[in-house]
This record gives sequence, C-alpha cells and structure tokens, in this order.
Amino acid sequence: MHKGKCIVYDGVCDEWSANVADTEWEAKVKGLLKAELKRRNVSYAQLVEKLAAVGVVDSEPNIRNKLSRGKFTAVFLVQCLEAIGATSLRLAE
Repeated sequence: MHKGKCIVYDGVCDEWSANVADTEWEAKVKGLLKAELKRRNVSYAQLVEKLAAVGVVDSEPNIRNKLSRGKFTAVFLVQCLEAIGATSLRLAE
C-alpha cells in the first residue's frame, strides 16, 4: 500500500505527490521515455531515424540534450512514443 500516488513501471512504484517540484516532474517524464527506449532497445541514433520516418527531423545531439535535461514538450514525447511503436503508457496509483 502506497501513501501517495505513484507511477508504476514494470511493477515498480515511483511515488510522488501533488507538490513535487518541476525538476522532479522533469525527471519522471525523462524516465518514462528513457524506459520505453531501453525496453525496445532503441538508441538515440535509431530514434533519430524512427522520428524521421514519421516526419520529425531532429539531430542526435539535440535529442540527447532534451532527454538529459528532461525538458521537452508533450508533443515531442508523443512523437517519440509513436516513432518507437509504443501504443500506451501505464500511469497508475
């Protein structure tokens, strides 16, 4: 039983609260995308190619920086998920 809400990924609960600082939210979003890339064994170079296939042009260094900072738009997140073939994300309490 968890006291707060959590993001569940592969059975692991990452707890958070409504008062989490922006940097912690950024880390969570970054973790979601990086986990999906790792799960599918997709490198940054491969992500560049997959994004290009869906009409999104970006460079590997730029993508690496976005993911490193954890600062990117929801649009970029969905573009990446679409490009790698992710059909859902599970966010659970």
